Amino acid sequence: MSSEQKNIYLQPMMMVPRQLAALGTPTNFIPGASILLDSLNRPLRDLRISVTDRCNFRCTYCMPRHVYGPKHRFLDPFSMLNFEEIERFCKLVIPLGVHKFRLTGGEPLMRKQIDKLVSALSKLQNSEGTYIEVAMTTNASLLASHALNLKRAGLQRITVSLDAIDEDIFQRMNDAHTPVSQVLDGIEAAQRAGFDSIKVNMVVQRGVNDTQILPMVNHFRHTGIELRFIEYMDVGTSNGWRAEDVMSAKEMQQLIETRYPISPIPSQLMGETAERFSFTDGAGNIGFIASVTKAFCHDCNRLRLSTDGQLFTCLFASQGTDIKTALRSQTSDEDLQKQLASLWMKRQDRYSQLRTTPSASQTRVEMSYIGG
Repeated sequence: MSSEQKNIYLQPMMMVPRQLAALGTPTNFIPGASILLDSLNRPLRDLRISVTDRCNFRCTYCMPRHVYGPKHRFLDPFSMLNFEEIERFCKLVIPLGVHKFRLTGGEPLMRKQIDKLVSALSKLQNSEGTYIEVAMTTNASLLASHALNLKRAGLQRITVSLDAIDEDIFQRMNDAHTPVSQVLDGIEAAQRAGFDSIKVNMVVQRGVNDTQILPMVNHFRHTGIELRFIEYMDVGTSNGWRAEDVMSAKEMQQLIETRYPISPIPSQLMGETAERFSFTDGAGNIGFIASVTKAFCHDCNRLRLSTDGQLFTCLFASQGTDIKTALRSQTSDEDLQKQLASLWMKRQDRYSQLRTTPSASQTRVEMSYIGG
């Protein structure tokens, strides 16, 4: 590839496709903007950053205790990307189209001084002077003592994972003796801190917590918090996933409609995973994420960065691409950007659409490793 061709990756794309083709350059760009398209014409818009592989829960569908027990070896500090390396990487992906960072884990609040990383990322802007959105997904068990500092640091959105409101069911699922009140206290602390965008995600497993759908709806109606129901997914290989354990989003919706009428909300964001509805009585909104029964691979725009510096272009990937070595070497920002652009342009992942085919990967990275 010539130097002229390489430079195309790093500048706003003002050329028309035939001019790019004349240079032998792939035409999967959005003209007029420095946004990459992958091989299926999906833009890079969302970077999910796993800041730790540790978690204080042992949820059966994510980090089951029989796998992540006392003998499990977590990453040592040197193996993990430090905050400066994460910030550098984030600066590199912004010109390629990323407009949102989501901090995940493990449990991100177990990473020491996480508010310092939030502060650094919240100051980043794109070429138009727009600040990049910074969000976090957490189990909220530690949120009560962090919420105010996170808000002051610039965190904009919080998503809380909560799979039951019933104490016994919740504790059986988190397998960590953490009371549900501790999570609810964290949510309330986030509201007091001034977060006006809080969502709660509930992973529904048939025969495990499906009886909690209506109680969860009852609890979060009229709170300003959007509750989202997620189909139980076959992420990783350690959770014993079976198709018969999946309760479809359609079934969940029908159950809720027996009690509360809801109306669909038109999607406004490309790559939005949830189908959203509003309660017709004005009590708020809910959503359904049907990644098993209604795959949304066609507009998936997410890149995932693991705690130890591996890049994954799909939640169900079997292996990643090492970026830590380049970040810790003398590799220039320009060369790193070119590597990232090349990785995304070659991307053709669509596991959820191919789940039942023989070509679907049988070995998949664990969700706790790349943050869901």
